[in-house]
Amino acid sequence: QVQLVESGGGLVQAGGSLRVSCAASGRTGNWYAMGWFRQAPGKERELVAAINWSGGSTYYADSVKGRFTISRDNAKNTMYLQMNSLNPEDTAVYYCAGRRDITWSIRPSEYGDWGQGTQVTVSS
Repeated sequence: QVQLVESGGGLVQAGGSLRVSCAASGRTGNWYAMGWFRQAPGKERELVAAINWSGGSTYYADSVKGRFTISRDNAKNTMYLQMNSLNPEDTAVYYCAGRRDITWSIRPSEYGDWGQGTQVTVSS
């Protein structure tokens, strides 16, 4: 079983930056793709960014392209999401997710491991 623990959320003003991290522990196996989802009140959970097992391929939702950067350090079993130029529409609980596969999926149902979530609030 894999445990995922997010950290780094918080309150930031519009235009500011935050970096959230996701530390994985347990047996991920050799191929472990990961992603960041977010869920705002009253909305469905959506994929924000994802990264394949090696870090060589990434995906971004259109709403965050050019502002967010996903990365991972496999030696530290940690994934990151650098968020720049934040706006109030980015306010949500951000969840780290993982799946035992070479690459990501846009479907939350295809991720077997989830963190507890970290709140990101952007004030106007």
